[in-house]
Amino acid sequence: MFGGPAVFFLERDLRLRAIPLLVVLLAAPSFAVSRNTSAHSKHLHPTRLHTRMRSRRAVRLARLRAMILASPIHGTPESLLKQNQGVDRDELVRIQNDDQLLDLIEADELVRLPETRELAVAQNLPIERRYCRPWTKSFAEDMATLYWEEFHQSIQVNSAVRTVQVQHKLIRHNRNAAPETGERASPHLTGASVDIAKRWMTKKQKQWVQQYLLDLQNRGLIDAEEEFRQPVFHITVYRDYLDPTLQGAQQQQAAEKNDQ
Repeated sequence: MFGGPAVFFLERDLRLRAIPLLVVLLAAPSFAVSRNTSAHSKHLHPTRLHTRMRSRRAVRLARLRAMILASPIHGTPESLLKQNQGVDRDELVRIQNDDQLLDLIEADELVRLPETRELAVAQNLPIERRYCRPWTKSFAEDMATLYWEEFHQSIQVNSAVRTVQVQHKLIRHNRNAAPETGERASPHLTGASVDIAKRWMTKKQKQWVQQYLLDLQNRGLIDAEEEFRQPVFHITVYRDYLDPTLQGAQQQQAAEKNDQ
């Protein structure tokens, strides 16, 4: 009954059905090894990634330290203390709020920074914060003029006067910001300080600025810090900058630079 062609076709059908099952059985060990290898790789990957990230972070920190130490005007823990002592000698108040800020502007104790070919002001700086002390304005204009003569490019002021209210808000978003009170409070609160952008400066331009600021600092007219977490030069200017005798020396320095 089951002989002949019927048996042949039945056996062939059984063999064809058995082939896929055999393939699955043979592939199972390989699949298990693959899964184990994948799991092992995933287990090692975070560790390797963490090591690589830590190594890169160490390299970046080493480069940052080298850049800081290479600058002749890099900041120190005592720098803010010295600047606060300087603005205290100049008998400057820390501006608490916008009302006090407007009073000082109306009394011409704060003057607006000019926007010229040589001197730019950051467009995102609010109008009421584009003011500073008269001697700080003179410093910015003088430096901008000499920088233009040297490089035919302008310098940009990123920050000038701030109020205690503004500084308090800034601290919440920038952990490197100076406090709004105390002996190391931000001198921006007096209107004596400006931050000059260095993001677009070449190495030669940065070196020129470093030396220019160092010369003025050595003469007691300013205190300057090159910042690295923020791409700016921070400068606090003192009232003596407008001293006629010192201005004469300033003009002589400018003439010497032009003769070189």
